[in-house]
Amino acid sequence: MEKLAQLQAYLRDQQLDVAYVSDPETIEYLTGFGSDPVERVLALFVFPDQEPFLFAPALEVEDIQSTGWTHPVYGYLDHEDPFAMIAKDVRARITNPIHWGIQKNQLTVERLQSLQAEFPEAQFAADLTSVIERMRLIKTPDEIEKLRAAGKEADFAFEVAFNTIAPGKTEADVAAEIEYQLKKRGVMEMSFATLVQAGKHASQPHGDTGMNEIKEHKLVLLDLGTVHDGYISDASRTVAVGSLSDQLQEIYAVCLKAQLAAQNAVRPGVTAAELDKVARDIIDEAGYGQYFIHRLGHGMGMSEHEFPSIMEGNGLKLEENMCFSIEPGIYIPGVAGVRIEDCVRVTADGCEPFTHTSKVLQNVLK
Repeated sequence: MEKLAQLQAYLRDQQLDVAYVSDPETIEYLTGFGSDPVERVLALFVFPDQEPFLFAPALEVEDIQSTGWTHPVYGYLDHEDPFAMIAKDVRARITNPIHWGIQKNQLTVERLQSLQAEFPEAQFAADLTSVIERMRLIKTPDEIEKLRAAGKEADFAFEVAFNTIAPGKTEADVAAEIEYQLKKRGVMEMSFATLVQAGKHASQPHGDTGMNEIKEHKLVLLDLGTVHDGYISDASRTVAVGSLSDQLQEIYAVCLKAQLAAQNAVRPGVTAAELDKVARDIIDEAGYGQYFIHRLGHGMGMSEHEFPSIMEGNGLKLEENMCFSIEPGIYIPGVAGVRIEDCVRVTADGCEPFTHTSKVLQNVLK
């Protein structure tokens, strides 16, 4: 388990006695076991020089053992006190652990207080967030292959969407057909709720798919992704339903120019802020700057929003095998919204997109 070894080395370097990993996604990243425990406690405990263990609801223990996890797993029943049991298991390795590493952006106050009650002398000051973000930042060859496979599934989803969109159908009709056809191919999970927004509804970047009817001479925005073996795809396309006004054609052309320019500018050494500026300058110069109201992109891997943010003010330099989205948008209230997005992997001299559906403005009316 190379990733666990990295975390153990960090604990030794920082002279920490134990790490309490509470985020289910991070647990899956480090152990290979993925689950949503809902209100129950799922936790990974890692030590500098002792064997790690997973602590989980009893109903998860068999599943954990079947994943290939070779270290101990301890289960608890719903009527039992999980933190009293955790304290016993931790003290079996370290009698009096003082210096703890925790995920401050994930651990609830209630559960932190439960830990403090069991370990009153302990200090829970070390935040593991940044080290785990850094570990997940550079993707391995295996992770990249999974991202490529998820990208192919997203391309198929766009094909289904383009063949389904028609005047009179609702946004929900299109989303349902996308997910139905994916499930028929064995793709059982979307990385987020499939977004279909028709006409002026697309001017709301965080709007939801609804019962709005698709109309001719309007744009339809699609944002979708799948989960492949724990790794996601995330991509957006905007298509025309029949002929468009000059204004709609223009905002699409400007958005596409910005997206392509930013994608072409990706290479190691460029900062996240510089990449954001490439796209933002093009939209600003075209007079639509006030309608580009979010960052250019975000990291991706096991989830659709990972570290880092590709945005103004972020001086982080891109490195080979970092993966993130490039998704400029123009959203004019009461008129339309356009977003064009690919997630990419940084290569030695550019980038590789995970989705390949054409970004030339498509008219879905046959």
